[in-house]
Amino acid sequence: MSKSPMLRSAALALAVSLAVVAPAASAASPVAANSNATAAVQRQAVAKGLYELAYSPAQNAVFVASSGGFGDAAGPAQVLRLDPTTLAVQQRIPLERKGFGVVLDDANNRLYVGNTVDTSVTVVDTAQNKAISTVQLMEKVTGKDGKSYYSHDLRELVVDAPNHRLYVTGHSQEGSVLFVVDTQSLRLIDTIEGLGKAKAPGLALDATGRRVYTSNLLGEVVTVGTDSGKVEQRFQVSAEQPMNIALDPAGTRLFVTDQGLEMIRKYQGSSIEGFVSRHPGKRVLVLDRSSGAELASIPTDAGPLGILLDTPRKRLYVTNREAGSVTAYDSDSYQQVASWSVPTHPNSLALDAKNNVLYVSTKNGEGDPKGAEEAVARIELGS
Repeated sequence: MSKSPMLRSAALALAVSLAVVAPAASAASPVAANSNATAAVQRQAVAKGLYELAYSPAQNAVFVASSGGFGDAAGPAQVLRLDPTTLAVQQRIPLERKGFGVVLDDANNRLYVGNTVDTSVTVVDTAQNKAISTVQLMEKVTGKDGKSYYSHDLRELVVDAPNHRLYVTGHSQEGSVLFVVDTQSLRLIDTIEGLGKAKAPGLALDATGRRVYTSNLLGEVVTVGTDSGKVEQRFQVSAEQPMNIALDPAGTRLFVTDQGLEMIRKYQGSSIEGFVSRHPGKRVLVLDRSSGAELASIPTDAGPLGILLDTPRKRLYVTNREAGSVTAYDSDSYQQVASWSVPTHPNSLALDAKNNVLYVSTKNGEGDPKGAEEAVARIELGS
């Protein structure tokens, strides 16, 4: 059966990030959890259908994917290059296919863009500001109704630049998979099965440990060996809606957002046999990635989604999609240290580590002007 744009949404591939769009609002106000949270927030509306973004130290630029949205009023599919200080659009890089998730290989001047609804990846040269290739990950299948469609949609991407590998989650309740692409030949070299018969939103890479970590809506964390090309461990965890994953490179911790949306709960109830809701979410779950043991549960605002760990500064950042906020935590004590209002639906995060600046892509909500462009926010985190 064919899929609606909501079910194909790249931000969650479940309509969790809804293909609805964000207001060109004025600067958001920081809300301090303590007296040190005084960062200024600025924002700039740039295009329709914004999704993930990345900061490039090599190019000193922010790159953000714009799907253009859906329907008759959709804009062009493109990657926008933004000035990291003013957020002004420096370049619009046309895409032949709608872009959603992104991952940056800065050393090689490449941005990999997930074409969720086409089950492919577009390769963008960030030095030349142009798309240079498309990697098809799966061909269409024919349903019982005779119509052709892609059986899997994409979500997250991670790149292991030294080993020339790109990993992309292809998820489906029929059986989610991990696509493996050779970044030299730009060819699909493996499709690893076993990520669970459910949507598999989360993805994180431990290049040193030769592991890829994924999450699924069966409440599992599934580990794939990059050498073996197989699922090597799977843990049942207490997160009911495990979404994005951040990995602590200095230890064994995984940080997983547990979203807790009623929309997803209904989806789980209708698609997972025997599903019973046991936790409201609204938290970050801290796990030992070697055993799956729960180390901590960090309360968040409503709808936690994007997550980013700044290990040197011991800061954990979370976008709270439903609350319209970004929250910061001490990654050792797990105490909240700051919160900023970033309406309407903050989505993904990128960090300029040198200057301690956080970038946030935002989605519009149902109450925002229809067809309005969506915005990127810039948060100066201070020293």
